[in-house]
Amino acid sequence: MERKLCRYAWQKVGIQANKKTGKRGLTMKKAAMIIGIGLAFLLGLMLFDYMAEPVSRAGAEDIPAPPAVSAQKAILMDAGTGEVLYEKNADEKAFPASTTKIMTALVTLELCRQYDISIKEKVVIPKAAEGVEGSSLYLKAGEEKTIEELLYGVMLRSGNDGAAALAEVMGGNTRHFLQLMNEKAKSLGCTGTHFTNPSGLPDKEHYTTARDLAQIACCAMKNKTFRKIVSARTWKEYTNKNKTVFQYEGATGIKIGFTKQAGRTLVASARRQDTELICVVLNDGDWFNDAYRLLDYGFQVKGCADEE
Repeated sequence: MERKLCRYAWQKVGIQANKKTGKRGLTMKKAAMIIGIGLAFLLGLMLFDYMAEPVSRAGAEDIPAPPAVSAQKAILMDAGTGEVLYEKNADEKAFPASTTKIMTALVTLELCRQYDISIKEKVVIPKAAEGVEGSSLYLKAGEEKTIEELLYGVMLRSGNDGAAALAEVMGGNTRHFLQLMNEKAKSLGCTGTHFTNPSGLPDKEHYTTARDLAQIACCAMKNKTFRKIVSARTWKEYTNKNKTVFQYEGATGIKIGFTKQAGRTLVASARRQDTELICVVLNDGDWFNDAYRLLDYGFQVKGCADEE
């Protein structure tokens, strides 16, 4: 365009007839003036195009600094897209404690769907489930419970005996159920996870990472029945140990855990507008507050206003 303007200027005024001599001469002053006007016009067009481009209001200065957390390992993930908004030692192996039960419940529900089994169906509590150490539903061998009762007991009350019962009944035996748990983890791309029991009791070969646990949680939260269970504040005689569902605005679940070896572990989720976030904090003395700070940070980054 610049060349065309220059050529046009020279043709218009650069060559003129000299009245006295009859010769064609170049009026350099006028040519330079016209060229300058043409270039100024061109510059104006370019500036107009630039100003017409939409300008993003979000700049680096608008992005908040991530909070400091005491968790040894942590991650904050967009459940819908898998985008990681924050991470801290997210690929280092750690003991999951009872957050293991997220996978236990997920595999149970997938087996129910695969074999068309209703969660209202009653099962007989196996002897292997009676007297399991740690948090308990106080199950007795030979008594009958529905799969639904066991799932709520496992996810709200965190009953280790309930997890043991589900593994025995749904897997045919615990060994097979654990195989299914590990296969599911592998299918989700979890490279730092291995389960040796369905409840999260301490074992040096029972471990996960914050990133893997977030991936497992994202998958589990896509199951409607799972979501309903972990979002419940109470169910029959059970009260949810996950204080997130009582304390955090927009909370949707999901599971806490604790052993001396693992420390305090928490997977928390919340939804605002069209965004759901999954937060994992492992070996964290300030587990709930750290999770809330990370969720607040994530929603701010995603531009989600507080729910009224």
